[in-house]
Amino acid sequence: MKLFLMTDMEGVCGVVNHDIWVTPEGRYYEEGKKLLTLEINAAVEGFYAAGATEILVVDAHGYGGINNLLLDERVKYLRGPLPTPYPYMLDASFDAIAWIGQHAKAGTEYAHMAHTGWFNTIDYRINDISVGEFGQVAMCGAFLGVRSIFGSGDAAFVQEATALVDGFEAVTVKWGIMPGSGDECDTEQYKERNNGAIHLHPEQARRLIRAGAERALRRFRDDRGQFALLPVQPPFRKEVHYRRNGEQPARVLRSEHQGNLIDLLNSYK
Repeated sequence: MKLFLMTDMEGVCGVVNHDIWVTPEGRYYEEGKKLLTLEINAAVEGFYAAGATEILVVDAHGYGGINNLLLDERVKYLRGPLPTPYPYMLDASFDAIAWIGQHAKAGTEYAHMAHTGWFNTIDYRINDISVGEFGQVAMCGAFLGVRSIFGSGDAAFVQEATALVDGFEAVTVKWGIMPGSGDECDTEQYKERNNGAIHLHPEQARRLIRAGAERALRRFRDDRGQFALLPVQPPFRKEVHYRRNGEQPARVLRSEHQGNLIDLLNSYK
């Protein structure tokens, strides 16, 4: 049972805000990396207990988010190049995809550090479906025939993921506290507005992640059909709404591809 494990920092329990915790200049950046790595290890324990035989851990945080000296020695670790093109070396040889430390998409109410790619995005749509970073990879998986089964992060991410993928198993480790979408903000304002959250204790969060990962993979082994494949049918259309960013005004970019979703996601037009 071969698993593809995506990771990010903003959805990790105990990672409090953006600039101080998830950037190399931040005072607690190394602590944030440790917290993410320990959540990954908790999920790995659960997956192996449920029968996993191979796990590829993808460090998908832009600045890098994993302390691989602390990483469970049973996994393989993938990082780079930057920017990493979709689908991050995901292919049909994998049985399933999971996420650790995932945050909600841009514009999500009561989310913690919500964004899509960066804080300048208001909305990102594929074939009129609004998706964030989770949804983009889940769609890649569906395009390749690989199902999405498990994720952990803030409550807004959990709501987003379970609404998008029927049967998806998810664990909440913190709760954002800011109402509203923030669509009225420029990029810098939006980066600062969603830094508040209520967190579990990290050890409790890791216990929940371990149990959820094991539960998800056992369900998957019993019946893969419990986890829906997203409908991804060509032609593919992408529409990205950007907010005001310094001197750059708000704008909308659109592109299409007649047959390949991954090529469309890698298009920056």
